[in-house]
Amino acid sequence: MHTGPSRLAIVRLGVDVPFEQAWQLQRTVHAQRVAGEVTDTVLFLEHAPVYTAGRRTAGHERPDDGTPVVDVDRGGRITWHGPGQLVAYPIMRVTDARDYVGRLEETMIQVCADFGVTARRILGRAGVWATGDAALGLPDRQLGAVGVRLVKGVSMHGMALNCANDPRWFNRIDPCGIAGAGVSSLSAETGRRIVVDEVMPIAEKRLAEMLGREPYEMHEEDLRRV
Repeated sequence: MHTGPSRLAIVRLGVDVPFEQAWQLQRTVHAQRVAGEVTDTVLFLEHAPVYTAGRRTAGHERPDDGTPVVDVDRGGRITWHGPGQLVAYPIMRVTDARDYVGRLEETMIQVCADFGVTARRILGRAGVWATGDAALGLPDRQLGAVGVRLVKGVSMHGMALNCANDPRWFNRIDPCGIAGAGVSSLSAETGRRIVVDEVMPIAEKRLAEMLGREPYEMHEEDLRRV
C-alpha cells in the first residue's frame, strides 16, 4: 500500500454508525498510522444519536434526565452526534496542534461558504458559528464543532458539521459547554434541506486541500484488512 505523506485515504463508513464502533476503528487505524502501516486517513460518517463528553466537561453540563453520555478521550466538552450531521475523523500525523485545529475550523468555514452560509470563528469559543444579532434577539449559532486528541504525533476524533440534523437534540445540553448559545445547521440557515450526502464530497475536497493532502477513496473493508 502507498504510504507517502502526501496521500489521504477517504473512508466512508455510512449512516447510523454506533459511536463505540467508530471509536474502536479510530483506535485501530491510529495504531496502524503510528506504526507507518497506513497513510493519513479520514473516516467520514453519520453517527447513530449519541452524546459524548470530552475531558473538560463539567458535571452541570450533562443532561439531568438520565440521558446516557459516552465519556471520550478528546479535548473539549459535551456535544451531540447523530443523523443529519457530517462527522469527519482525520487520523494523521500532526506537528502543530493549534494549526491543525485551525485547519479543521477553516475547512468547515469554506464548506459553509460553498452552500451560501457565512460562518466564522468566535474568540474564546471552539468550532464555527453563524453570527447572531442582539437587536433581533438572535444568538450566535454553532454550525460546527471541533474536538481532537493527539497521541504519538497522530490525531484522533475531529470535526462535526450540522447539515440537516434536528436541533432539539441539543436542548438537553449546553453544546460544547457554552451556555445561552444557539445551534443551527446548513439547512436551517439556508431554508432548504441540505443533507449529508450533498455536503460530504465537498467536505472531502475542502479538507484534503486544507490539510495539503492528495485524497483517494478507500473502502472500509480494505482498511480493516491492512
